[in-house]
Amino acid sequence: MLQDIRDNAQSTIAKVIVGLLIISLSIWGMDAIIGGFTGEPEVATVNGQDITEREFLRTVQMESQQRLMQMENRDQSLLDEDQIRRDVLDALIREAVLTQDAQSQGLELTDADIDSLITQMPQFQVDGQFNRDRFVATVRNVGMGVAEFRESIRKNYVVNQIRAAIAQTGVVAPENAAHLLAIQNQTRDFRVLTLDGSSVQDQVDVTEADVQAYYDENLNQFRQPEQVDAAYITLSQGALAESIEVAEDELRTYYEERAEEYAREERRAAHILVEAGDEGQATLATIQQRLEKGESFAVLAEEYSVDTVSAQEGGDLGFAGRGVYDEAFEDALFGLEEGEVSGPVETSFGLHLIKLEEVRRSDVPAFDELREDLRLELARTKASERFAEVRSQLADAAYAADDLAGPAEELGLEIRVVEGVSRDGGAAPFDHAGLVRQLFSEDVLEGGYNTELIDVGDNVSVVARVREYHEPRQLALADVEPEIRRILERTETRDALAARVDELVAQLESGTSADELGVGEWQQFEDQGRSVSGLSPRVVQEVFSMARPDGDSPTVGRAVTADQAAVIVLTGVNEGEVDQEGAEYQQLMRFLAQLEGQREYTAYQQYLRNTAEVERN
Repeated sequence: MLQDIRDNAQSTIAKVIVGLLIISLSIWGMDAIIGGFTGEPEVATVNGQDITEREFLRTVQMESQQRLMQMENRDQSLLDEDQIRRDVLDALIREAVLTQDAQSQGLELTDADIDSLITQMPQFQVDGQFNRDRFVATVRNVGMGVAEFRESIRKNYVVNQIRAAIAQTGVVAPENAAHLLAIQNQTRDFRVLTLDGSSVQDQVDVTEADVQAYYDENLNQFRQPEQVDAAYITLSQGALAESIEVAEDELRTYYEERAEEYAREERRAAHILVEAGDEGQATLATIQQRLEKGESFAVLAEEYSVDTVSAQEGGDLGFAGRGVYDEAFEDALFGLEEGEVSGPVETSFGLHLIKLEEVRRSDVPAFDELREDLRLELARTKASERFAEVRSQLADAAYAADDLAGPAEELGLEIRVVEGVSRDGGAAPFDHAGLVRQLFSEDVLEGGYNTELIDVGDNVSVVARVREYHEPRQLALADVEPEIRRILERTETRDALAARVDELVAQLESGTSADELGVGEWQQFEDQGRSVSGLSPRVVQEVFSMARPDGDSPTVGRAVTADQAAVIVLTGVNEGEVDQEGAEYQQLMRFLAQLEGQREYTAYQQYLRNTAEVERN
């Protein structure tokens, strides 16, 4: 494919196509290319309302960027563009249906309403005030114009009003919530006998014939997939920084510029902490009045502060620099003059009055002490500036070259080799799905070209090529015999455990008591809930899945895993307590109501979608 592009870019037919484009543009303008005089093209029509191609493509771009941002290793090649386009079109159709429904109900925002909403959004404010420049820049950064953004608010706000109205109408019967909570809080009385794999080890015997038979029946399980040995070049900002030399005069200049930053300032604070709320505000007002009358801050801290540890020291918190306290506390502290007391400051801990007791500043370290740190900082800064340039050079050089030797020599980079990379990946950096996909592409695998330059991490890029291709092959029995033996031993152990507990369960169900079995030690559990400790999750799950005992007759059950089995005797089920005035019950009621409300809104959306006339183009 890459070679086709290279060849066709210089061909006669390509020149003819370009010529026709130029003629079309000179006669009719851009409309000849993007739609002519037929109006803006649409991708779908919903009840007679068009969804335009421009809106669709813009939303596709935004959704692609959003999904890319959510990736741990951002790689455009991993995006499923077809799926994104389908999802976006479905979303736009759903939005159109909901917007039309809102309009039919008379829900609409005026321009003044939209202005009011925008000016109140914190992301558009500077120092608590609406800032138009920030608004315009933020909107443009997400790929929208101001008019498009306003229209988006107009649509989404009214749709959300309907969603909230329906979702808030979810109703749950109190008895349903009480029943669920009773089940959740239920406890049980039971005994457990645990058998491990060693108890049936004498029954496990895997022969050579067993191994051979398993191998013959599961040949596909023991095939080595196709693999490649690859050569690659890594370009990283970190390595680039290590290779950059920094002159002595640069270091000294940088030291002089940064010297004050190394003079760390620490502040000794004292505080009085009270609980947030109206009562706390009133308490602080009383404390402030007493401070104004000349009373000691330390004495008042001992009397009022709910921070009992510092209160014993008169509220003293000791010395600390920036980055230690809550942001609001820190901002207030570093805005005080020595001896000054702040106004009320609210943090997640409560309300504070803060007094700055003392300020101390450390001396600036000598140049020689900071030399290496300064060199690393300058080198990283230079590497950051140079990385994009070198990356572009490597991308161009690797694209044009027939191997990696030329680009590596040109940029002073090392060629490395990795073996045994499959389509599922390999050793780093081939644990990156995008790079592996490129390596196994037709152009690289069969055409012999280099991969594109792939970003496999923050400021780390890789270009690779295939050195040798290895066909899939059947692994020899000798290579996989230990693995097969482990599989068969686990299977036989589990089967033997299952058979043994089945025997014990049968004896218990026939009337033999637990004590009469004479096998191992039973663990006794009384009034235990679902979070019981000391048992495997599989056993706990079985305990709470078993039927209630019938009178004095216990219920007997079993739980089996690969290396352990348990016999369970359930003797009692204790109903869970439900306090309908308690927080747990109220929280469950709210949660269930939200679920029901969301279910009703989903059904409402589906009804509107099913009754709408939709034409996809």
